[in-house]
Amino acid sequence: MKLTRKLVLARAKASDLESVKKLNCWGCNLTDISIFSEMPNIEVLTLSANKISSLEHISNCQNLTELYLRRNDIHNLSELSHLKSLACLKVLWLAENPCCERDPVKYRLTVLRSLPGLHKLDNQVVTEEELALALEKGEEILTPPGPGSACSTNGHTEADSETDPLNYSMEETNKIRAQLGMKPLPRDKFSSPREAGATHRKKSHALEAVLLLLKDLDTDELEIVQSATVTKLRARCRQREKVAISQH
Repeated sequence: MKLTRKLVLARAKASDLESVKKLNCWGCNLTDISIFSEMPNIEVLTLSANKISSLEHISNCQNLTELYLRRNDIHNLSELSHLKSLACLKVLWLAENPCCERDPVKYRLTVLRSLPGLHKLDNQVVTEEELALALEKGEEILTPPGPGSACSTNGHTEADSETDPLNYSMEETNKIRAQLGMKPLPRDKFSSPREAGATHRKKSHALEAVLLLLKDLDTDELEIVQSATVTKLRARCRQREKVAISQH
């Protein structure tokens, strides 16, 4: 079933989509929620007990603070990549979807790594300690492959399988190492074909250089990096909240 403009306006008792702030569509047998591409001002959205499998169209709901998706048909956590740009999102209820059932502990850590701004996940408050653990042990959520994308046997795209730290600029990496008082990496750590291809990549060289540096840190140093990362993420989330509030 498709969620239509008429149904939205009837349930929200509103005259236009832009004015809808809260919407409850619990148990409506929905499969198509593309209407949310036209609802940027929605703040609280209840879609539990439906048959939703994709969250693509929710990415336009920039004011969304609470999202309830229990008992749907979301099989892959990669769908959460569509929520990463939602700076105001604080509450997410995703339990009882197929993507949550394989490893509940790993699932929670993975969601929090992808959405560190959450205050509550599946009706449980997110703690600072839990967020720090998520950054360490949670898996990175990749963007779902588009039509025609080639995939490897582990479910990642071929492009993803090649994006390891050694694909990026030796000069960029060694510049950062020098600033930190570390020895430069030898040229044999980089392959020239990959380096040539790296000029066409959009990922940050600095980020990949930092990933290389992590290999040289001991446990105490890694804990310092982890603590700093958590603090930075919290600060960024607060900053995005302030920007969103100021714009509205």
